[in-house]
Amino acid sequence: MGIKAYKPTSPGRRGMTGYDFSEITKTEPEKSLVEPLKKHAGRNHQGRITVRHRGGGHKRLYRVIDFKRDKWGVPARVAAVEYDPNRSARIALLHYADGEKRYIIAPRGRQLGDLVTSRPGGEIRVGNALPLRNIPVGTVVHNIELIPGRGGQIARAAGTSAQLLAKEGDYATLRLASGEVRRVRLECMATIGQVSNPEHELINLGKAGRRRWLGWRPAVRGSAMTPRDHPHGGGEGRSPIGLPGPKTPWGKPARAVKTRRRERTDKYIIRRREKKG
Repeated sequence: MGIKAYKPTSPGRRGMTGYDFSEITKTEPEKSLVEPLKKHAGRNHQGRITVRHRGGGHKRLYRVIDFKRDKWGVPARVAAVEYDPNRSARIALLHYADGEKRYIIAPRGRQLGDLVTSRPGGEIRVGNALPLRNIPVGTVVHNIELIPGRGGQIARAAGTSAQLLAKEGDYATLRLASGEVRRVRLECMATIGQVSNPEHELINLGKAGRRRWLGWRPAVRGSAMTPRDHPHGGGEGRSPIGLPGPKTPWGKPARAVKTRRRERTDKYIIRRREKKG
């Protein structure tokens, strides 16, 4: 696949880039593997906004993805590579030997007609799913489980992967794309290879409207609000924050403050993720 650049026919088009979709082989999704997707605009079951700046966007259908890869020992053929509006990666349609069809996150490098399997003693090939116990040290993997049988939760976005560094006792040591090094049980499943569509991070949306199509609404600066709406608001003209450090809209520190709450999983993390910049 590749990135296409648009001609600067307008200020919004100048600098805009997009996909050429050269790797897509099928435009319509498999009807048996799609479900309705209701929009919530960032609201929870009580109707309160818990995620700001969400709403609108193009209508979508949800593609049911097989994150568990639990169809043991049945070979499958890659029948199509499709676009999924719900994620940054491409998805692959698998036709199993027994007639069943499933979607998986498309690994980078898999082609139409390639065979993939999911079993403990499987071959170490891109797209095959195995327990971490059966994967050699140094292998690049994605769609990694944190709890056996729950399904892949780590390294599912476009272009991401993790590397298996070591195996000791009942745990494997993985280095994630963020730089974090953590332990995962050897019974957890992982898929060989890197996630498809690594060029996703190179896309320049170019204009605000294109972000609205994705379901993101504008974010207003706190300094442009009133003191009632934000701690940074108020004052004559452009005023400084005037507080000991920037604050969230609810008055809590916004930078250089740890927000991690799951202390029960601290024992699995060997090294925290690297800071950006």
